[in-house]
Amino acid sequence: MSIRKFRSHIKEIQCGNAVIGGGRPLMVIAGPCVVEDKGLCAEIATEVKRVTDSLGLTYLFKASYDKANKTIKGSYRGPGVDSGLDVLKHVKAVAGVSATSDVHEPGQCEEAAEVLDLLQIPALLSKQIDLIKAAAATGKPVNIKKGQFTAPWEMNNVISRLTDDGYENTMVTDRGYMFGYQTMIVDMRGLQIMSSFGKPVIFDASHTVHGHDLISSGTGLKHREFIRPLARSAAANGIDGVFIEVHPDPDKALSDGAGTLALKDVEDVLKDLVAVDAAVSGRLA
Repeated sequence: MSIRKFRSHIKEIQCGNAVIGGGRPLMVIAGPCVVEDKGLCAEIATEVKRVTDSLGLTYLFKASYDKANKTIKGSYRGPGVDSGLDVLKHVKAVAGVSATSDVHEPGQCEEAAEVLDLLQIPALLSKQIDLIKAAAATGKPVNIKKGQFTAPWEMNNVISRLTDDGYENTMVTDRGYMFGYQTMIVDMRGLQIMSSFGKPVIFDASHTVHGHDLISSGTGLKHREFIRPLARSAAANGIDGVFIEVHPDPDKALSDGAGTLALKDVEDVLKDLVAVDAAVSGRLA
């Protein structure tokens, strides 16, 4: 089966003014890992929107208002639900973009849905059915990040819990699989396996590069240097969207800087993905 035919059966989903699926060009989900100040978030959203508009791509701004999985004391979790949603509302208005963020508890979903155009289920909560159903019950599309402990075919079970209840606007994101301690590895077959469910598939090019300290191992490489080649490979596998964490100065990002792409590099990386996507989808014909 060709990639072009392979993508044609994917459900098209509207997320505010962004659309994913249906064989359309890639949707880009990008922003800082966590909500920082309004100015920085608006700067990132405005620049990425400029780039995606110029390339004919659809764009959704992402930043987490709370990183509830932070276990190290003193780690920056974000401003919290109320303040974080205020920042996201500001970014949407200033940059003219749609937005997404993580929800962590069923009780957060309705409040978050008042601002967000897509509700994201974190990978570590990808089997928390009550949370996932609460997110879907808001009527907003739901993006479920595949847990790094979960096989791709298992995600069909999760999606089925929603489709059985009549919720169809669901998509899944691959963020890699655990390979030993603290290292992610990507099985590109998983992208096509999950696409067989008929829902849009997004590739998380940031969290898939997480792993042990490469610099101390003598390679001289940084994790973020693998974002570009992995994203290219995913585009060649017929994904519907790409997720990239972005910051003007990744080394100063308040969370997950190691897997964050520099804002200045976004345009070059997305140009690569557009070229690959056009080739495999037949848009060059």
